[in-house]
This record gives sequence, C-alpha cells and structure tokens, in this order.
Amino acid sequence: MKKNATIGAIATVAVAAITLSALAQDAENAPPARRDTSYAPVKLTETFDATRNRMAAAKDGLVKSHLDLLERRYDLVDRGREGAEMSRGKAVQDGVRVRLPDGVTWESLGALKPAAIRAAKAWPRGFLPLPHPNHDEGGMLFPAYHIAEMKTQTGRDLARFDLDFVMPDHLLPEYPPAIHLTTRPDLGDVSQGKVVTTDNYFEIFDGVLNPKQLEGLRLLVTPFPQQQFNTTHDRRSERPSLGVTCFDCHVNGHTNAATHLVGDMRPQAYRHRLDTPTLRGVNIQQLFGSQRALKTVEDFTEFEQRAAYFDGDPVIATKKGVNVLERGSQVHFMAEFEAILDFPPAPKLDVFGKLDPDMSTEQERRGEALFAGKAKCSTCHPAPYYTDNTMHNLKTERFFEPEMVHGRMASADGPIKTFPLRGLKDSPPYLHDGRLLTIADTVEFFNVVLGTRLTAQEKADLVAFLLCL
Repeated sequence: MKKNATIGAIATVAVAAITLSALAQDAENAPPARRDTSYAPVKLTETFDATRNRMAAAKDGLVKSHLDLLERRYDLVDRGREGAEMSRGKAVQDGVRVRLPDGVTWESLGALKPAAIRAAKAWPRGFLPLPHPNHDEGGMLFPAYHIAEMKTQTGRDLARFDLDFVMPDHLLPEYPPAIHLTTRPDLGDVSQGKVVTTDNYFEIFDGVLNPKQLEGLRLLVTPFPQQQFNTTHDRRSERPSLGVTCFDCHVNGHTNAATHLVGDMRPQAYRHRLDTPTLRGVNIQQLFGSQRALKTVEDFTEFEQRAAYFDGDPVIATKKGVNVLERGSQVHFMAEFEAILDFPPAPKLDVFGKLDPDMSTEQERRGEALFAGKAKCSTCHPAPYYTDNTMHNLKTERFFEPEMVHGRMASADGPIKTFPLRGLKDSPPYLHDGRLLTIADTVEFFNVVLGTRLTAQEKADLVAFLLCL
C-alpha cells in the first residue's frame, strides 16, 4: 500500500513537471500581449550613458545569439557558382543553404501537403520569418564594409554601440554596386567603381544628369536624422549623428542588404524584418512601401523621410528632427533621379524579355519553359520585367505552428509585393525579409509553397534561367 502511494506521488510530480514544461513552452510561443500604446516613449527616464553602457554590455550576447540562429538555419559557407557573377564580378552563391529537419529530404518535403508538413513539424527553420538581430529593439543596421566606407569618405559613423550586422559578406550584394541609367545606356556602369556620396556625386554625374536630377541625387546622399542616428540622447550611435542618407541602404541606387523593421504594424513582435530592396527599375513599379500603401515613387520618397526613418511614429520624428521635404521641387527631383535607375544588362534576353535562342543554352531554355509552365512563376512574374505589379498572399502559415523566434512572432506574413526579378542575381538575400540566401533556396521555397513538385533536374534548370534575368 505504501509502495503504491509512493509510486502515485512520483507519478503526480512527473505529470505536474510535464504540465509546467508544456505551459512554459506555450507561454514562450504565445502571441505577445497587446501593449498599452503604439507610441514610443517621448520622455526617457534613463540617461544616455546608462543606456549605452547597458546595451553595449549586452551586444556580444545578442550578436552571438543571432549568428547561432543563422548557423542553425543555414549553411553559411562561401561557395560561388562557377561562371555566375554579379554585374561587377562578385561570385553568385551556389546551392541550397536552408538546413532540413532530420530525416527530411527536399523530395519528400515537396511531396507533402501543407497540413502534413505542419503536423510533422517538417517546415525548415530557414523558411520561417527571419527576425532582426535584436527584434525587440530593431532599427537600421548596416554591413561593416559600408560603415567603414562612410567613415572614410564622409567622416560619418554608422556603427551602433548595441548591435552588429552579422550576415557574412559573401551572401550579400556586391559592393559597390553598378549604376545603369535608362537615359544613358551607352555609358554602361557609371559608378566608376565608387560608392556615391556627398564627396563625389558631383564629379561623377555632372554633365550626365540634368540639373533637377543632380539636385535630387544630392538629396539622396545627404544625411538626415533617423531613429537610431540623430542628435538626441535617444540614439544608438556613440556620438550625436547627422543621420543617414537614402543611399546608406539603397547604396548606388541598389542595395547593400541593410536591415530594419517595417513601421506599419504593432506590436513589435509582429513587425517584419526588412531586407532593403533595390531601387533599380522603380520606373516600372506601381506599389511602394512595406505594405504597398504608396502609389508613386514620389509618395515613397516623402514617406521615408517623414515616417519610415522614425518607425512610423510622427511624434518621435518631431522630437528627433524630421526632414520635411518640399513636394513640388525636392521630392520631385529625388524621384526623377530614382526613376532613371535601370536594371543591369541581360544580354541573353530579347526585346520582349524572353530568352534569345541564339544566345542561351538548352538548360536555360528548359528553365524558361518551366518558369512559364509547371513552376507557375510567370503567374506573378510575367516578362519583360518579371513582375505583375500587385500583391499576393502565400499563406505560409499553413505549414507551421506560430511561434516566437528571437522576439519575432513567426506567423502569417500577409500579402507581399511581387518584386521584379530582373537583375535577380545582384540582389541576395531573397524574399521581403531576406530569409532565403540563394536563388536555389528560393526555388525550393516556392516549390513547396506552390506544390509544383519539381524534380531535382527541373530545379537546376529553373535556377539556370533565373541567372539570365
């Protein structure tokens, strides 16, 4: 009798432990509670020195934690694809980098229905939304090579005392990117191999641009206050900062993969990490901003300075020094320059954006046929610019249970803009938050999401075609 009572007590304790563990896991993965307000605090109670010391002390741990997350999700090795280069010669990274769960292959994953993938917890971690390196804090974060270049050229320091950018350089766009202009295609790459800043924009573009475009470019490389880089004590730079420029993220009118959090949603855990998109080809696009509420590049240009620089909070914008642009001249001048940023040349495409049979390989043409047929890519990405200028909801939440991942609530993404695929090889990483590191990753992702069941050879053919765009 006593023995049975003892066994019963042990069982009760074990059940209680399991229950507490389950409750703890549920609590960790539960959606965050709604905050009292959507506004950031205007009056801070902590001094700048105290904030800096506290956040700087936590920096190494945050950087290591995010790098560990990346290494668990991806194979980060530097492995360039033979014969595949970006516009100025940087190697395009080859192969699938997303790690699969144990016992799962890409073939077996592609054969499963969404409900089965969700039940088996087979959705790869690298297909989940990618959090900001410190999602609770967020903010603009720049690659180390861009920080170094800005310090050398202009003396501005874009380093943060609380955080570093840790995605390996070989997985990012080439630096500096080429600049091609719709108005002067005869010039080829007009960047002269330089990062365009206030130090050199005039010498590079005088005589190439008209006066309005030249003034627009000046404004695009002029620093203005931003949430993390400003002159108040509520900043993340060591010294008071003049701010950031449009071209600090959209370097040379392209991108350096600088990251941020979109300002269009709350609470913080639901905000999407942003992989800075290229400005190449904005002249053929019709939707702008992270939620595509902006209908012209002029709207986007003005919104960036008034709101996006300050997490979409106009109260904080006023506090930190919002730059109110004049719509009839300054905004127009900036947009006029942005609108002549062209895609890089694609010599294998004809005037309709299709492969020229005399310039392309058999594999590339097989990939084009798959793009237009079985793979369903052209449904959203039709030639010649490979966008339908609208939005689509992939409903990836069908494949996994919502969970908190490093401060990011991994759940539904909602409708996402169809980005142009022209110049695709120049713009890694991929998807709106940069969760897909290579073109091969992107093909695997859409093969599962769209249920196209491509074979290994078909995937390889499709990658070969996408490298031509």
